[in-house]
Amino acid sequence: MKTLNEVELHVYKSEYSELLKTFKLPEDQEQFTALPLTIEMLEITHVRHPIVILSENVPVGFFVLHSSARVKEYTDNPNAMLLTALSINHTQQGKGYAKKGMELLKSFVNQEFPECNEIVLAVNKRNIPAQKLYERVGYEDTGRRKVGKIGEQLILSLSV
Repeated sequence: MKTLNEVELHVYKSEYSELLKTFKLPEDQEQFTALPLTIEMLEITHVRHPIVILSENVPVGFFVLHSSARVKEYTDNPNAMLLTALSINHTQQGKGYAKKGMELLKSFVNQEFPECNEIVLAVNKRNIPAQKLYERVGYEDTGRRKVGKIGEQLILSLSV
């Protein structure tokens, strides 16, 4: 799925592994997400789907879509998926990749996971930049809250 800027979403492939392992985040961002450093993060299963945000075929971002029982902690919708661990490599931040990647998500999910009709996620109450990003691309606050490792999280939803 390409845009004019050649930004694409792809299911993780091992060829992206070395570059993904070099991702860095400032400490103030790292507290809110997980880097794609471990094999576990990159492991594809029938309920765990690592997704890479590419620009000009180079990994610039990463996130995971889950269809596991874990989704039930966030929504009662049996056709929902959970988005976790969104990160953009620090050297690539400020270029609009997170927004572009999230804008591509609906059509990507429709193509790759046609049974899915909702994406849910939890965003830390203190992570205002992430909240604004998700809001700009169409996520809505469900009013549900969850307590995470570092505080209260807002549960957001995107109809697909």
